[in-house]
Amino acid sequence: MLKTAQQIRPLSLRVRGSAASSQGKLFSPKAAAAKSGEVVRIAVLGASGYTGAEIVRILANHPQFDIKVMTADRKAGEQFGSVFPHLISQDLPRLVAIKDADFSGVDAVFCCLPHGTTQEIIKGLPRHLKIVDLSADFRLRDINEYAEWYGHSHKAPELQEEAVYGLTELHRDDIRNARLVANPGCYPTSVQLPLVPLVKSKLIKLTNIIIDAKSGVSGAGRGAKEANLYTEIAEGIQSYGITSHRHVPEIEQGLTDAAESKVTISFTPHLMCMKRGMQSTIYVELESGVTASDLYEHLKSTYEGEEFVKLLHGSSAPRTSHVAGSNYCLMNVYEDRIPGRAIIISVIDNLVKGASGQAVQNLNLMMGLPENMGLQYQPLFP
Repeated sequence: MLKTAQQIRPLSLRVRGSAASSQGKLFSPKAAAAKSGEVVRIAVLGASGYTGAEIVRILANHPQFDIKVMTADRKAGEQFGSVFPHLISQDLPRLVAIKDADFSGVDAVFCCLPHGTTQEIIKGLPRHLKIVDLSADFRLRDINEYAEWYGHSHKAPELQEEAVYGLTELHRDDIRNARLVANPGCYPTSVQLPLVPLVKSKLIKLTNIIIDAKSGVSGAGRGAKEANLYTEIAEGIQSYGITSHRHVPEIEQGLTDAAESKVTISFTPHLMCMKRGMQSTIYVELESGVTASDLYEHLKSTYEGEEFVKLLHGSSAPRTSHVAGSNYCLMNVYEDRIPGRAIIISVIDNLVKGASGQAVQNLNLMMGLPENMGLQYQPLFP
């Protein structure tokens, strides 16, 4: 059951930074009253990775999410502040192994475990828990397609039928009523936010969609890998997953749903020598009589009133440095010099809107809270 903030600790201790100083402006009294005074008790599974650390950082400004359980098998017994000293100021439980975690006092779970390990673990969790899974294990509806791309059979097909895909701005109503949400991948978030509305409105052709995407190294996770050593990636750019990146079927699934017919894309990701950030440069062919300005106006209309998706003005180019540390997606549309084509640029922070920020956005919806609660971090620039 949910507890009031006073039963756990004074609410003021859970409100830090910018949210504390402007809570009255950010949350309307009507919205806050939906769950007034109630604290949602949180478990973070896989808390020693980058997405787990981002969950903790974001929840430092969340007035109603309180972390009660944190797991990290290899770091079990350690204090979280010793694993991530930049978060030592947070009052957090000691890390435990998943097998030792007690979920009896928990209402909701952020699952930040590696792909392929999550299905069986979530299958074993108590049914009363609301779950947002940040791995890829429940993103693909077709379990045969999952097996093809991930190299092993799906271990919880009954849960796959229940899972809701959590691209918040596009699936808000389904997310509100979900128990298990599959948080989207970072590349699919940056690609689908601009493309799905354009595909639905039949403004672009479904053929010859080309996506050139670039990500910071944190997208590869915190595990030690030779390919991600500084000397391997510094002062250069490299393509990877050419023709075979696992986010391809996720993107195609979303675009196919929007088009109501099969969509196939050309997608190549690149690793950039930077810590965080993601840019997708998308090349599309316009339908007859459609202009790049039509694409811009449709996206502007679609996302008017959305807090976290913004269209830039004029010829301003979105930059990853303009979204660092935030839950924003910035985009813009340009007329290509090739007649009948347009270029769309979309940027996000791969660890926030591409992972942990969107996860918090989703759980807010699932718990009946204001969607933006705890997510008012502005981008850090320069």
